[in-house]
Amino acid sequence: MANNIKKILIVDDDQAILTFIEKILSGANYEVIATTSGKEAVELAKNSKPDLIILDIILPDMMGGEISQILSQDSLTYAIPIIFLTGLNTKEDEQMIKKAGNYHLLAKPVFREDLLDAISRVLAEK
Repeated sequence: MANNIKKILIVDDDQAILTFIEKILSGANYEVIATTSGKEAVELAKNSKPDLIILDIILPDMMGGEISQILSQDSLTYAIPIIFLTGLNTKEDEQMIKKAGNYHLLAKPVFREDLLDAISRVLAEK
């Protein structure tokens, strides 16, 4: 049974958002790993091999695009799908996401149903 539980890494520098998403995902029976650090996110992705990463674009130590680029070039993490979660949602953001690869974008504030629907879709594509 435990093998069917999907593991999701959440990366956001806002502790309130991190806690909010953690509660939603834990309540939906996902295993959750969370960090506020981009550098730690890279290490956690390599070591824990999550099924999905929910990644803020703007972090104090690294940008989300930079994190996704590092992960896409590593044989351990290149196949992990990423959903970018951001308060920014401009054409420039969308261009950056498209340039970074085949990623998904959700705008903050995110609603529980939208988040869970996006996760289900992305995990089904995997």
